[in-house]
Amino acid sequence: MGLLDRFFGSKVEYPPLPPGDEATSQFEAIKPPLEELAHKVSDHLEVVPAGDEAFVFLGKPPKTFGIAWIHDGKVTGLKEFAQEHQLSQIEVGKLIVKLGEAYQHASETPRYSAEVGGKQVVVIPSEGLGEEIHQIMSSKLH
Repeated sequence: MGLLDRFFGSKVEYPPLPPGDEATSQFEAIKPPLEELAHKVSDHLEVVPAGDEAFVFLGKPPKTFGIAWIHDGKVTGLKEFAQEHQLSQIEVGKLIVKLGEAYQHASETPRYSAEVGGKQVVVIPSEGLGEEIHQIMSSKLH
């Protein structure tokens, strides 16, 4: 049935984010801007808490997705990030490829579910993935 689920879009159920966990406290710290994002977009959200920031995959990573960066209490989408740092479309395309590869590197990382703004989101508490995404994003800061 697993193969059919992939083709017909059956949702994977993840256990709830464990209370008292470090990832849970990081998740709670970014919850207000994440709720704002959850209300604005209808896409599936996968959140990677990373210290005092978080990265949110929107859509269906690693193939078709966008990304938002939660930092300093605000949300920066990929479009704003590209404009702010004057990235060409080619640079944005390369950035997306690298982010998709980073997501795949963490494919075996446990995932959890949480509710934000009335919406179920997936939480990926992976320090390694958070660091890899941070390095990818930072490499584009001019």
